[in-house]
Amino acid sequence: MEEQVGAAGAGESRAELSARLNWLRAAVLGANDGVVSTAGIVTGVAGASGSRTALVAAGVAGLLAGAMSMAAGEYVSVSTQRDTERAALAKERRELAEDPEGELDELTDFFRGSGLDDGLARQVAVALTERDALTAHAHTELGIDPKALTNPWQAALASAAAFTLGALVPLLAVLLAPQDRRLAVTVAAVLVALTVSGWTSARLGGAGPARAVLRNVVGGALAMVVTYSGGVLLDHVTG
Repeated sequence: MEEQVGAAGAGESRAELSARLNWLRAAVLGANDGVVSTAGIVTGVAGASGSRTALVAAGVAGLLAGAMSMAAGEYVSVSTQRDTERAALAKERRELAEDPEGELDELTDFFRGSGLDDGLARQVAVALTERDALTAHAHTELGIDPKALTNPWQAALASAAAFTLGALVPLLAVLLAPQDRRLAVTVAAVLVALTVSGWTSARLGGAGPARAVLRNVVGGALAMVVTYSGGVLLDHVTG
């Protein structure tokens, strides 16, 4: 029985690891968004104007707007998720108070369905209930860790930081590259960053990196081509 209870605890650790991987994957994707969107802005402006001031101003504005947008969206999304988790935990807490035996039977049924015989399933359910009934039911029925609910402020800051780090790639390329090579250096830096982010996201997701890298690079390159072409066209129309 101790092995089964320990396995349940290991399940909690796996859930925590999965949550960390999800956060890391989200950070990579946020950085990727920062790279692509800011690169699109600066290449679009480069198509219409060669002014370093215009490029930097557009890039900084895009960085700030994108970071704030990502933070606000993540805050709203995670707040909604946390409210849902709290409501589910409150319902479970109420059910445990009103019908503890019925809830114990539910936990027993869960472990029986996992392949344990009736006696062992009951023993594991009793042991976990004595340790922490709410946590046991939250993990098995809801997939929630009551001690590690999502934090909307943390999510918002992480999302904004990831976007900012990604956006700095094309912005720094614009700032540091010589004027005659500015566009080429920016494109090269962006494609390298997209290669790294595509490979990283694929590895975190357990997928093959080649297709993810190709998809990432092609998507980013297409975004830059479209925005640069739009900038050139706008320059011709207004010039």
